[in-house]
Amino acid sequence: MRYRLIIFDWDGTLMDSESRIVGCMQAAARDAGWGELAADSVRDIIGLGLPEAIARMCPGIAPEQAERLRERYTHHFVAADHTPMAFFPGVEAGIARLRGRPEQRLAVATGKSRRGLNRVFAANGSGAWFHASRTADETRSKPHPLMLEELLEELAVPVEETLMVGDTEYDLEMARALKMDRVAVTYGVHAPERLAASRPTFVAERFETLIDWLHQ
Repeated sequence: MRYRLIIFDWDGTLMDSESRIVGCMQAAARDAGWGELAADSVRDIIGLGLPEAIARMCPGIAPEQAERLRERYTHHFVAADHTPMAFFPGVEAGIARLRGRPEQRLAVATGKSRRGLNRVFAANGSGAWFHASRTADETRSKPHPLMLEELLEELAVPVEETLMVGDTEYDLEMARALKMDRVAVTYGVHAPERLAASRPTFVAERFETLIDWLHQ
């Protein structure tokens, strides 16, 4: 087994949630009186914790307005927006293959909140797939490597036996800071050339390609 622990990003890596995130963030910015956010600006911050994302998208925003934007984003994402979200093709079957391997450990490291991740776990039963998870509101946001360090400690797996899989430079740079092997998936939000700057161990254009590589 090449990697005893595989850590996945969520949005843009396992779940196709880009459209919903973009639409909800744009609506929240309008509600908060910030104005219109460009879709590219929102796509750029997918993967960051919400406070860090707002600070990056809205430089100079006042704390009260930032809190209003955060609250409205949560409202739209949970209650007001019904844009469908599904796993990318091959994810469910690929995870099942990995779970069938003896001693394989799987985890999630995401910019979502704990409440948001638990909500999606409950909605589709995917929480049972993973041995551990970390969210941005219970540790440091990506690209700081603290959430990876905490997962390594919790699951007692050394960095040399661990792989990070993600679709953004934040995922890859988080792993790179620990000299952890990392896979860039190019079907998510960041362009392949941007991901290449983080020197990924492997590049996968489809989730199935990643799974095949892991079984070599």
